[in-house]
Amino acid sequence: MIVDGAILDVDGPRPAYVRFSRGRIVEVGQRGTDSTRGRLRRVRGIVVPAPVNGHTHLGDAVSRIEPPSAPVARLVQAPAGYKFRLLAETPRAAKEAAMRRALDRMRRGGVARTIDFREEGRPGVEMLRRAARGTGVEPVILGRPLARPIDRRELDRLLDVADGVGLSSARDETAETLRTVARSCRARGKRFSLHASEAVREPTESYLEPAPDLLVHLARATDDDLAAVRRAGVAVAVCPRSNALFGRQPDLRAMERLGLSVLLGTDNAMFQAPSIWRELEFAYVGSRLRHRPVSAAFVARSALVEPWRWLGLPDAARVAPGTAVQPLIVRLPADDPAYQLVTRTTEHLIARPGPRDGGGGR
Repeated sequence: MIVDGAILDVDGPRPAYVRFSRGRIVEVGQRGTDSTRGRLRRVRGIVVPAPVNGHTHLGDAVSRIEPPSAPVARLVQAPAGYKFRLLAETPRAAKEAAMRRALDRMRRGGVARTIDFREEGRPGVEMLRRAARGTGVEPVILGRPLARPIDRRELDRLLDVADGVGLSSARDETAETLRTVARSCRARGKRFSLHASEAVREPTESYLEPAPDLLVHLARATDDDLAAVRRAGVAVAVCPRSNALFGRQPDLRAMERLGLSVLLGTDNAMFQAPSIWRELEFAYVGSRLRHRPVSAAFVARSALVEPWRWLGLPDAARVAPGTAVQPLIVRLPADDPAYQLVTRTTEHLIARPGPRDGGGGR
C-alpha cells in the first residue's frame, strides 16, 4: 500500500509518499516520484507518528455521572476529595474495567502511549498494568505513595512497579516530601512529575527546586514563571479542556514563543473522554477564543513529537523505515497537514497499516 499525500513528524510537514509492506514503512519519498503506479493500492492522506496522551488520570474513569459543581481542589484533592472517595468506594474489578474502557477509547484514536498519574499506591499501579494488557496502549505509570510523611519502604515498593512518581501540587506537599521523592526517583532511574500552578499561582522555586522531569498544567503561571521553566529545561503537560471546566487556560502562546517542550493531555477521565484529537482541536480553537493564538504546528507537535522526545524515544516521532512504533494514516487532504490534523481529525478518519501489502486495517 502507498499513501500519497504528506508526512507530519519531528521534521515538520512535507509532501511525500509512504510505502508500507506488512504494516511497516519500507520507503519514503517525494510525492509523485514513486515507481509503483498501478501495482499497489494507493490512498490519499497524511502519515503521522502515533500520538501520546501526555497526562491522564485513568482511575477517574469509574465516574459515570457529572461530577459535583465545586472547586477543583474539592474534587481531586486527597484524601477527602470527590475522586478519592469514589475510588475508595469502587471495587478493584470495576476500576480495572473502567480503565480498560478508557484505554480502548484511546486505542481507537491511534494512541500508542499514555502518561498516567495513578493514585492508590502500589495496588493502583498494578491495577492499571492489568487493565492495559492486550489493549495496544502502553501506559507510562507515575504512581503516588500513600503515606505522609513518606515511608521509604513503601516508596521503594512503589518504584519497583511504577515508571516514576506523579504528585499533587507543590503546595499540597511538604518540601521534604518533594525532595525525598525526587531523590528516590533519580536514584532508581525513574521519572518525577507534579502538578504546578493549576488553581492558583505557585512560586517557581516551590516546584522547580526538586528538579522534576515534567510539570502539569501551569494554567496560572506568569510569563516570568514560564521563562524560568524554560531555563530549567523542564517539559510541561497541558490539559486545556480540563482547565476550561474551571475557567482557566494555559498560555500556549507564551509557551510556543518561549520554546517550551509541551505535551498535550486529556487529564481526569471523569471530566471528559480521553480523546487526544478533541484535545488538539480545543487547544487550537481555544487559543483564538482567548486572543492568544498558537500555530497548528505547535499544537500538533504536543501530541505527535514532544511526548516521544520526553520518553527518550525520538525515533518514534519520525515517519521513516525502521521506526519502532507503527505510524498512523489520517485520511484528510494533504495541502496543510498541521491545520487539517488539529481541526478535522476524528477517530473514524484514523487507519493503521495492515499486516499485508495493500492492507489498511481499521
